[in-house]
Amino acid sequence: MIDPLTEIVTLLQPEARFSKVVGAAGSWRVRRTEAGRPFYCAILEGACRLVADGQEPIDLQAGDFMLIPAAHGFTMSSQAPMVSDAIDSTPIALGDGEFRLGFPAGPPDVVMLIGYCDFASPDAALLVSLLPQLVHVRGESRLTTLVQLVGEESRGTRPAREVILARLLEVLLIEALRSTARTAASAGLLRGLGDGRLTAAIRRMHEDPARPWTVVQLAQEAALSRSAFFERFKRMVGVAPMEYLLAWRMALAKPLLRRGEGGIAEIAERVGYSSASTFSVAFTRHVGLPPAHYARLHGPSGHL
Repeated sequence: MIDPLTEIVTLLQPEARFSKVVGAAGSWRVRRTEAGRPFYCAILEGACRLVADGQEPIDLQAGDFMLIPAAHGFTMSSQAPMVSDAIDSTPIALGDGEFRLGFPAGPPDVVMLIGYCDFASPDAALLVSLLPQLVHVRGESRLTTLVQLVGEESRGTRPAREVILARLLEVLLIEALRSTARTAASAGLLRGLGDGRLTAAIRRMHEDPARPWTVVQLAQEAALSRSAFFERFKRMVGVAPMEYLLAWRMALAKPLLRRGEGGIAEIAERVGYSSASTFSVAFTRHVGLPPAHYARLHGPSGHL
């Protein structure tokens, strides 16, 4: 049986590139606007508040893990927020890779591991569009254990610390994505996988992307009426069923084109198009380049 999440994670190739331990005390606030950079935060001790653009405020507590796959604007602050016109806090380096926000002296009210990760896939932007805008996981024992291990490793000075920390963070990212299907999340693939009816239809799209699916057929897989399936899918996944299927077919076609695995007509058939011309129209509209041009630029003999 095809696992859609495994396919997405495999194509994304998540890597933890940067992390630091940050403690904070008193009143503090930081604002981030690094659009497109996946941001994560693990709360090791204490609590703080997160406000992401377009989302309700979240009070984060020890053991929580938060991931914003394509970070837009968001603010992290003390639970008692600063006045609106106050200047944002500037981290103070304490040495050994640790930083402090707010009051520099005394025990911190919260300790967190924050950082940015990379999705190594050339198609990351397309694949991230299938994920929730915000992943917040709480009360998952496996995830809490991973957060604790990451915290211990980040504070230690043992040999191969950076290698172990990077691997733990990668597992943490994958576990967070997997856990999100069972927890609160904004609309996206993971939320759809948490819905028993929709899971059946999503799995069938991944198992047989070349099949000429219709909304009616997918609704039958989900044991729902056409209208109920369409509304539920769009509400939970964030896009219409055929839009999701198109995005997934493009995600499959692009690596085939890069690797030169067959001609345009063959690749078109493998991802669900009856002719090279219909595939070319869909690919060009979705990617911005004709498939032949994309293959020349990004293929084995290309320059990008």
